[in-house]
Order: sequence, then C-alpha cells, then structure tokens
Amino acid sequence: MYHIQNRWKLENKNLHYYGLRSVPNLFKNDVAVSKKQARILSSLPRELSEDEISVLGKLIGEQVVFENELKTVPKSLSEAVFCSRCLANDFIIPGLEFDESGLCPMCQTANDVKELKSVVPLVDEIPRSKKSRFDIALFYTGGKDSAYLLYYLSEVKGLRVLALTWEIPYISDSAAKSIENAKKIFGNVEFISRSVSQNVLRRFYKKLYSLNGNTCACPSLAYLLFYPELVANRVPYFAAGNEPVQMLGLYYNHMAPKIAYSFANSRFLTFVMNVVRVLTLHPPLKQGQFQTLMTMKQLAYGDNIVLKHSGYKNELVSGIVEAIRAVPELLPPFTKSIRRSSSTGNVPAFVHVDLDKICGGKYDWNAVKSILVNECGWVPPADENKALHTSCKIEKCKDHTQFLRFYHCKSKMIPFSALEFSLASRNCGRTKEESLYEMEHLLGFSVEEIPECAIMRQFLGDEI
Repeated sequence: MYHIQNRWKLENKNLHYYGLRSVPNLFKNDVAVSKKQARILSSLPRELSEDEISVLGKLIGEQVVFENELKTVPKSLSEAVFCSRCLANDFIIPGLEFDESGLCPMCQTANDVKELKSVVPLVDEIPRSKKSRFDIALFYTGGKDSAYLLYYLSEVKGLRVLALTWEIPYISDSAAKSIENAKKIFGNVEFISRSVSQNVLRRFYKKLYSLNGNTCACPSLAYLLFYPELVANRVPYFAAGNEPVQMLGLYYNHMAPKIAYSFANSRFLTFVMNVVRVLTLHPPLKQGQFQTLMTMKQLAYGDNIVLKHSGYKNELVSGIVEAIRAVPELLPPFTKSIRRSSSTGNVPAFVHVDLDKICGGKYDWNAVKSILVNECGWVPPADENKALHTSCKIEKCKDHTQFLRFYHCKSKMIPFSALEFSLASRNCGRTKEESLYEMEHLLGFSVEEIPECAIMRQFLGDEI
C-alpha cells in the first residue's frame, strides 16, 4: 500500500514538505503536481496500478512510499536524532534532514552563511547627533540581549541613548527588576515607556491568538507606539537588540533570502531607490532609513507588491498586521508619522549592532550574563540556566504554540527558538549539558500543553 511520505502534504496542485531539507535540496520544499497526479495523491493511502505508478513518476520512492518506508516523527526529545555538530534535532525541528555525516542543513551550510549578519545595515560607530539630544534609540525589554546592547551603547561607547520600553502583561519579574535597576545605573540613558489600554490590548491579542495561536507581538506593537516619538525627537538611529542567531534564523526559516542581507549595505541599491524617490519628489534617504520605512509601512498597510510575489513570507508578521486591523484606533498617529517622515526625510535609520563582533568574536551567553549582573544590576531569571529569551513570561508558550503548529503541519514557519537555539549551540560559550537542560526544561518543545499557556489565556478571558 502506498502512502504520501510523512512531512509531505498535498495542498491543491502542490506537495509541500514541512521541515528543513538537507543540501542540495535546501529550501526545495515544494513540488508541483499535475491534475492527474493530484487526484491520485488525494486518494492515498491505497494500492496503485502500474498506470498510476507511471503517472506519479519521480514522486515514487521520494514523496510516495510504501508503508514500511514512512519516516517517523519523534514524540519527545529522548526519541530525537541530533546533528553530529550542533544540538539541532528532528524533534524540535520536525522534518529535519541530515547528510551522510550526520550534519543538519545549518551545519552543512555554515561556511556559506558567514556573511549573513543582518537584514538591516550593520554599524560599528554611531556619530554624535547635532540635530537631536539622542544619538540612538533602543527597544529595551530588560532581557539579556537588549540589556547588553544598552550597556554597550551607553557605557562602552558613551552614547546618549533613548531606551524604549513597552508595558505588556507578560513581562517577567526579573526583566521588570532589571529595568528599574538600569534606570538608576545608566546616566546617559533616558527611559520612556508606553502602554495600551487593557481593553484595546485584549482585542488585539484575541485576534492575534486566533491567527497565530499565541499572543507574541514584540517588537511590532512597540513600533506603533514609539515611531511617532522617534520622528518627533529626530532620533537618527534605532536598534532592536537582536542577537546574531535571530538574524540568521530568518534565512533558514525561508523568510529572508541572501539578497536581503546584501541589500542592507548595498550602496548601488540605495542609489537606485533614491533615484525613484527624487523622481517622485521625495528627499533621498540613507541606508537604514529605507529599512525603517519598509518595516513601518508593512505594519501599517500590509505586504507591498514585491513581498507578496517574492515567495518569502513571515507568518508571524502577517498575523500581527491583520491583528492590528482589530484596533484601528492605534493607526492614525502611526500612519501620520510615516507620511511625515517620508516626505521630510526625517526617518530614523534602522541599524543592527553585531553582538558577536563587540564581544570579541563570540556572543558568549554566560560571559554576557556575568557582565550584566556585575555592571548593570541585571537580575537573571529564577532558573539561571535560562539564556535564550529572558524577558517574557510567555516565551515558552510562544515556543510551544509555534512548535505544535509546525509539528502538525498547520504552519510552514519553523519555530523561531528551534532554529535560534540550534544555531547558538555551536558558538554561545555554554556546555552541552547546560544547553540540553535549557532545551528540555526551559523552552516550550512539548506535544503536551505546558502550564505557561494558562498565563496567556488568563489575560485573554474565559471565552478563549
């Protein structure tokens, strides 16, 4: 009896593979099928005639197999097959393939992606602004990554930093304490916070929950709250505090092609886009400003025509954009600031600081946490082994819901933390034992519901 191979799923006239494929098939997750092939595939599992086998052709043995050739999907970490170099495995990334040496696709292509640092411009130096009382703004959550970047920009580089914190019902106790301590320690930093009324926030979160299965919206919601502030204060630069593996994870999640990383620092493409702006009577922009406008316009108006037809889709952002439509009262000041900044050229440049580089070549999680505790009053999470994400009570819930949706082939988005943690395990300065402990106990990879989901549902209300 023939079956469609596990992790392959028939979707109209297309077979899609839910997983991360080995080289040379990396990102070759879709196989177009004819009407005849689709009719046969939709009838499986069953026996096939010789004529039907002939119609399916090359699909036999790859996408269509005998029952005893079906691949199994692990139900727990103890059943998983691990990469021979990093901690990527086929439980946290269902459908993960390996080569003959036991390497996962991320390790197979490690040398090919060394230059993929950021989809926004990388900066080493931030000049002192003559037009603003701030040199740079930072989206600051109190977590490890943004806290370290705040320390670096303020204390090491001596910049005047505007720290932007949005109040959400899920902030971790340790992050809240870290923010309060930072306010007392960092003399070059001005802290501002914004919040949304509980009723508006609940409406937004309910819609997002119905679309994405969770209420994770950081930092997208913060952009709506703070962009008018950045424009009004003529802040020249802003950063989000993303560690290197978060940027690289976008590539392996098929959300950003290699050219997106090149575009961030391409003077030629910047020149071409400025020609278009000048011809449409808009002032020219510099690198980073284009990325800002694209980011803000996507949130305000949805994907532009290029993104819609590019084949690259960020399901998380798409859900957030649709959920924003449930709270239209948040949009007027945001869209007004977009139009104003675009017409005047007063656009804060979205930039990225390479945390690997400023840490001497490796963003060592344990070393960074030690600096933050000793120099910045940073309060670590209750379980000090937690290091990937440290600012939010529902990070584990986000992991869990993204994992379940991908595990059951309901989403094409690989869980963000699964990619980020796997990539970081090669170069984060932690022992294998420390990393395995965090993966098993502090992240949300479980086929059974985890307690943290109750925190999310409690805020949303009984009807969820």
